Amino acid sequence: MADVKYETKPLQCWQKAKEMIAGYYRDVGTAREQGKVLVAGGSSAVLPLPAGLGDYVFFGAEPYAAVVSTDPQFSLECAEHVEALGFARDLCSYMRNYWGSMFLDRYFFGGEFPKPNFCFTSHMCDSHAKWFQVVAEHLHVPYVCIDVPLVPARYGRLEQKTEYLISQLWDTIEWMEKVTGRKYDDERLIEAVNNECESLALQGEICLLQQAIPAPLTQKSMFSLYIIPHLLGHNREGVEFCLELRDELKDRVAQKIAGLATERCRLMDDAQPPWYSLKLYRYFEEYGASVIGSHYSYYLGGNLVEAEDGTLVAPKLPAERGRPMKTREDALRAMVEFYLEKPVLPAYLSVEEKNDQLVKLVRQWHVDGMVFHLNRGCEALALGQMENRLHLLKEGLPVMSYEGNTGDKREFDEAEVADRVESFMESLGLSKIGTT
Repeated sequence: MADVKYETKPLQCWQKAKEMIAGYYRDVGTAREQGKVLVAGGSSAVLPLPAGLGDYVFFGAEPYAAVVSTDPQFSLECAEHVEALGFARDLCSYMRNYWGSMFLDRYFFGGEFPKPNFCFTSHMCDSHAKWFQVVAEHLHVPYVCIDVPLVPARYGRLEQKTEYLISQLWDTIEWMEKVTGRKYDDERLIEAVNNECESLALQGEICLLQQAIPAPLTQKSMFSLYIIPHLLGHNREGVEFCLELRDELKDRVAQKIAGLATERCRLMDDAQPPWYSLKLYRYFEEYGASVIGSHYSYYLGGNLVEAEDGTLVAPKLPAERGRPMKTREDALRAMVEFYLEKPVLPAYLSVEEKNDQLVKLVRQWHVDGMVFHLNRGCEALALGQMENRLHLLKEGLPVMSYEGNTGDKREFDEAEVADRVESFMESLGLSKIGTT
């Protein structure tokens, strides 16, 4: 085809990624049968912390709820069941999908809903603490929640925030020993923290490779891959996969192998997509527009921090920061410092902070336009989106927005969104591939 500008080919590690994710959800369903500790919580919790208990599986709630969202019929059953119990329809759609699966006692991958040994989560948006309080009460399991400071580190008091979070983690370790009857092994914690930091730093490098023209991956592929460092990064298997993916993408960049062979326009989107309608990205691709990532997939799935010159880079590992880990205190301090510099956290509180982050992203990744999903299913990441839109327009960047809900198809009009894509592409001077 005359419109094909670049070579493209499947990822060599794609099958391995599918097997790892399928294996993860099998482990969630059978963890207790295997003698492993099953921990349920938000996937932004401090996932390496239970490592000291021995073999464990962390049942990350948001990725599971996203999987439920891909099946509109099951998702609808979950949402309607939760609403019938008296919970409001405008609550987090991830939470409603997860709760519905639990209340119906139906695990998406077959069998009964997995009952954890305990719930452990962090409170970093308006839902998480209550989310797992309800889970713990319904399943009759112990529950603990830590409070993660969200105020940007640049605004000061970093030392106090660090000590505040470390003190909670010390208390949580003692609590986990008490509710499980297991003695905590600090060496396992140190290993898990090293793995987690390395995985997320590698994911940061993967995001940086998307700056290449053409981008080696599309956003849809990133959504399938970022779950590995996000949920399995505290295991060595997760690190090894991230290394393999990073190296393969470096090779793709060197050879100009594209995620989208017809890339002639580069877009970013903002938050979670409508998981039940990922073909939305195909509408853009029909015009040669490649969605190369988002504020959500780059900051939540990976880890990017600001260098001294203001550019976004992958973070340094604890050893590179002069933080060798020999004790529990060393590991907790290194992990907390790594977590508190994640720039996604301030975006929950500050429109201005997110404005700055978005401008950095679109400039550094050579973006031609921005797409905002006005997501009624996530109040945290929807905060200030229209102000963010206005800011980008003032910066001269074309912006498209559409209404929807990441986990509730009842609030998504596919035909209307397709029309919006067509109008947006025309405003950028693009016609469908193969037309004049």
